[in-house]
Amino acid sequence: MHWAHRIFLFLALCISLPSPLAAQEGPLESDPPKGISAEEMIQRFAAKEKEFKEARDHYTYRQDIKVVTLDGDTVTGMYQEVFDVLFDDKGHRIENVVFAPQSSLEQGGLSLDEGDVQDFRNRLPFVLTSDEIPEYNILYVGQQTEDELHCYVFDVAPKQIVGKKRYFQGRIWVDDHDFQIVKTYGQAVPEIRDTKKKGNKEEHLYPKFTTWRQQIDGKYWFPTYTRADDTLHFNLNDIHIREIVKYEDYKRFGSSVRILYQGQEVPKSDQKDQKSPPDQTPSPDQKKPDAQAPQK
Repeated sequence: MHWAHRIFLFLALCISLPSPLAAQEGPLESDPPKGISAEEMIQRFAAKEKEFKEARDHYTYRQDIKVVTLDGDTVTGMYQEVFDVLFDDKGHRIENVVFAPQSSLEQGGLSLDEGDVQDFRNRLPFVLTSDEIPEYNILYVGQQTEDELHCYVFDVAPKQIVGKKRYFQGRIWVDDHDFQIVKTYGQAVPEIRDTKKKGNKEEHLYPKFTTWRQQIDGKYWFPTYTRADDTLHFNLNDIHIREIVKYEDYKRFGSSVRILYQGQEVPKSDQKDQKSPPDQTPSPDQKKPDAQAPQK
């Protein structure tokens, strides 16, 4: 009988930051928004997400992925990869791997396939644009302060599962000034479990994660840091997994590509500095809510 754990690691990306500092988070207030309806907010941030998604495709950066399995405090397996996302002389997007040691995740009970590897690159992070809005139920739950940002908070879940497509289920925080997502908490769905408990079916379980974004070039809130620290309850045993994915050195590609912000082209003179909110990186010990009913 052959048995293997397989996991699709649903992560987002981040800029390299100093040692994690505790983010200041206020209480969740259920007050309704003033001067704008929940539906109007959804349409506004979805339009901004579409701008952000298109703009980020024209930036270079370095991505650092690290996934470990743990037995107590002992690392039992590890996957790590560092690569640069660049453009060639014809403007085509390319990757240059700078560090990729042999994975030992299988020693910890997990394995990756090509789909997982592509997931790191092409399916992350969760982006909720106007094109994806029809696929999700989006519920306004209140307002909350994240560091110095006042945010509207929404719960998000797919309306239905279509084929083998993966979706996001969890919570998002939207800045009330820029109407852009600045924080995400949740997991990928649907999971695949061995309901017959025979141990011969490949199971696909997903860790709960939190992604923080950082303002880049004073325009866009790009993903900057993702952390997952979760226990996956497989049929035959439990596996403790910890994941950190980083992005470093976002730089706009210097071509003739036009990047729009609020319908206007972003001047190149505005691309020199990166502005970040204070203490946006989470504490390693920060408590995470349950993905099905997040409580922040």
